[in-house]
Amino acid sequence: MTSKGVSMKEMLPTLPDENIDMLAATSVLQQQATEIRTQRVNWQSYLQSQMITQEDFSFISAFDNFDAANREVLLREKRSQCAKTFLNLLEHVSKDQTIQYVLVMIDDMLQEDRSRVEIFREYSLKKREPVCGQFLNLLNGSDPFIVNMTARIIAKIACWGSQPMESSDLQFYLSWLKDQLKIHNNDYMQSVARCLQMMLRIDDYRCAFIAVDGISTLLSVLSGRVNFQVQYQLIFCIWVLTFNPRLAERMNKFSVIPILADILSDSVKEKVTRIILAVFRNLIEKPEESAIAKEHCIAMVQSKVLKQLSILEQRKFDDEDIVEDVQFLNEKLQASVQDLSSFDEYATEVKSGRLEWSPVHRSAPFWRENASRLNEKNYELLKILIHLLETSRDPLVLSVASFDIGEYVRHYPRGKHVIEQLGGKQLVMQLLSHEDPNVRYEALLAVQKLMVHNWEYLGRQLEKEQNTAKGGSTLTGKA
Repeated sequence: MTSKGVSMKEMLPTLPDENIDMLAATSVLQQQATEIRTQRVNWQSYLQSQMITQEDFSFISAFDNFDAANREVLLREKRSQCAKTFLNLLEHVSKDQTIQYVLVMIDDMLQEDRSRVEIFREYSLKKREPVCGQFLNLLNGSDPFIVNMTARIIAKIACWGSQPMESSDLQFYLSWLKDQLKIHNNDYMQSVARCLQMMLRIDDYRCAFIAVDGISTLLSVLSGRVNFQVQYQLIFCIWVLTFNPRLAERMNKFSVIPILADILSDSVKEKVTRIILAVFRNLIEKPEESAIAKEHCIAMVQSKVLKQLSILEQRKFDDEDIVEDVQFLNEKLQASVQDLSSFDEYATEVKSGRLEWSPVHRSAPFWRENASRLNEKNYELLKILIHLLETSRDPLVLSVASFDIGEYVRHYPRGKHVIEQLGGKQLVMQLLSHEDPNVRYEALLAVQKLMVHNWEYLGRQLEKEQNTAKGGSTLTGKA
């Protein structure tokens, strides 16, 4: 991804796309394009059947047979005719094989010299039509090669042109890319990711991608099973997004840190490790608010990133970026551990949505000192706990969230009223019939705290319930 000795971070603004290891040469699209180049088209037959004009025939037959130097001369002399002929062919030719060949020709032409995207822009201005209009229409086709090669061309026009893509076209295109990511076993996933990697290096396009809920889709795909090449490409997209300070500040609201920490712990590919560390570094360096950078550090600590860093320190890496990022992250995370208050730790855990029986939950002093702090920021943490009760399928998360709500009610005088107002009481009561005995037990404990004020009586009742539950199964976290 980087040339030897040059930092990835330094290269981002000017790095040519083809040097970013964005697309494996073995991708399905590239393999098919290589094959399609060998299948020459009989342009004469199209002329004889009057499917193309003499003007278009003269240009395309010359362009198709010229070498690179002669093509350059032809394009200088007939710029407008070039765009006109290619767009006419895409509009009037119906045979998929010929459309495929034309698209490969266009893509190769742009690849030879990226400034040639202006050929289409100049022609569209003359015609007063959107530059990508005709290409965007092809995205609705049924031939997967045509659709994905078109998407690749659109990305080049959008990224290499002198003017940004029009907002309505941009929204349509980014939504299309996002939807392609969701397709199960999409053979063209690398090509889709490649387009996104190009687009998201432009800041205006990053903001538009957020607007179509793109980050959630990226993380949803990364949470599933994808090969390391796609994994790398999608994490690259996240890395590029984090160069925008505002986006870096919002990123962990999508649980990016725990998801990438899981991938880091499983990763055996150096380039995947490198790009995850680069994301983590940006999440600390780029936010303008130090409190958010600190929150990200705590989230990394809670996601066991320190443990992974210590493992990485034992490995030998030729890549200087990895060595430098491991050292940077280690220093920052170690410092955050020393500054960490128990409430900071608790708040970050709740925001991550990955609740577990960490010591803070069982600490009576913690709840005596901090129960009222769950009211801060318009009950932010309480609302998250209640949301987890409603949406989580993880018995451990449901158990811990129920316990915490009970402790809040127990230690905050108006807690019962607040939980009822936020809709938490009903959700806890629904868990009384949950299939998992641990969830049922913690829900019962919480309900009793909501209902009973005689704590001595409650203690005796809970002891009975706990003994009953232990008789049926071993309770998670009660050892």
